[in-house]
Amino acid sequence: MSGRSRPHESRTIRSGHAAGTVIRCGLRDTMLASVPISAVFFFEHALDGERLADGLARALHHVPVFGGRMRTRDERLEIVCDDAGVPMTTFDVDETIGEAIGRVMLPSSDFVEHIDGSRERLGGYPLLTVRLSRLADGGVALGCSWHHGVGDMHSLALFMRAWSAYVEGTPPPEVRVLEDLDAYLDKMLPAEDAGASGFRLPDPEEAAGLRREIDGAMLFNRPVQIYFTDAEIDRMQQTFSAEAGRRLSKHDVLSGHLSAAIRELDADTAERKLIMPVNIRRPLDIPAAIVGNLVEDVQVGCAGGAAAAAIAAGVRAAIDDFPRSHLRFRASWAFLEAVGPARFGDCFPYGFDPPGRAIVVTNWSRFGAYDVTFGGQRPAFVSPTTRLPLPWVCWLIEGFGGAGYLATVILPSRLSARLRGADGGAVLHRFREPGDPLPALAGAVRKLA
Repeated sequence: MSGRSRPHESRTIRSGHAAGTVIRCGLRDTMLASVPISAVFFFEHALDGERLADGLARALHHVPVFGGRMRTRDERLEIVCDDAGVPMTTFDVDETIGEAIGRVMLPSSDFVEHIDGSRERLGGYPLLTVRLSRLADGGVALGCSWHHGVGDMHSLALFMRAWSAYVEGTPPPEVRVLEDLDAYLDKMLPAEDAGASGFRLPDPEEAAGLRREIDGAMLFNRPVQIYFTDAEIDRMQQTFSAEAGRRLSKHDVLSGHLSAAIRELDADTAERKLIMPVNIRRPLDIPAAIVGNLVEDVQVGCAGGAAAAAIAAGVRAAIDDFPRSHLRFRASWAFLEAVGPARFGDCFPYGFDPPGRAIVVTNWSRFGAYDVTFGGQRPAFVSPTTRLPLPWVCWLIEGFGGAGYLATVILPSRLSARLRGADGGAVLHRFREPGDPLPALAGAVRKLA
């Protein structure tokens, strides 16, 4: 603990009904099973802990996979929906909401109880944890950490919307938990895909280097959180779209701008890659109700010194051509089946390439994070958080109260300090004008770029 938090209460929340369903985790789920995902929802006013607990129990009945436990059968992971439950802890924290937001990305922030993916896959441990931190000024931080083997951010958003609905007394979203996601996808995916696996088995020398990056992550890397107003994003979008000769989305232009800005501040003129996980539900007409890992990476080459608008246009072209050029589920299945579960721990996602400075931009926007309502109150701020600050990783999500955008980037310490400095501000916010209004809470957050 940081010394600023005091435990108040701890209990396990159960739905009261063990569905007994056994979920056969897919090959990709198994590959991702050591990776936790964590997010914190900040509210400016107090939340009723009993209403939250009751709503959580009902949400676990609606989406039982989050309250289950993992086990290994025949070298494959399974999730048993046994209603073992979700630990919910309450803490009193001697910080204001602004102070808490300012350190949410620090590994020692204590606003979530991070899932230990390597431990949970052995069985008997929770697949979701909830921590309610009551702040000194009356605000609340609601931290959630979930096992990647259960599903992606879309899956967590479904669960959060169900939880919110049961607290607020509104209809919950439709949710489908499939017993064998790979078998379902085998029927839904095109017969042929791009042909290159999304995972790789590096040689021993490269593997040792990647392990060193992981082992040294907390020592050598630092997070930077950057807030872009709606006005500066609109200017960016208009400028880049005009230069590209086509309409570009906010995600396109932010990805291009961040990639170009980071390389400029790093004085990096080499050719690099930009990696973007894409939710395949929409482009492949897969129902939005399905829980699981339905994400595929889009890879965009960035020439040395490429302009931000050119990178943004490349992002748009890649996403438009995604099903033909970037869909690699079948190739990844073939690769993982050939490698075998015993060696999954030696494999790495294609996009994890710190020596190659490949930036991975994960888009959490449009999942409705700011529509999650408890006691009539929507979040003032939502942020990812992590205990393992791997470099060249970025998350995009809507900003304060759902306005603007927040980019959370983890970079080597020297470069992250430059982004937070005056030079970084000039490059990152070249589309901001002096009269652009900033949210009141933004001024209370320390080191917000």
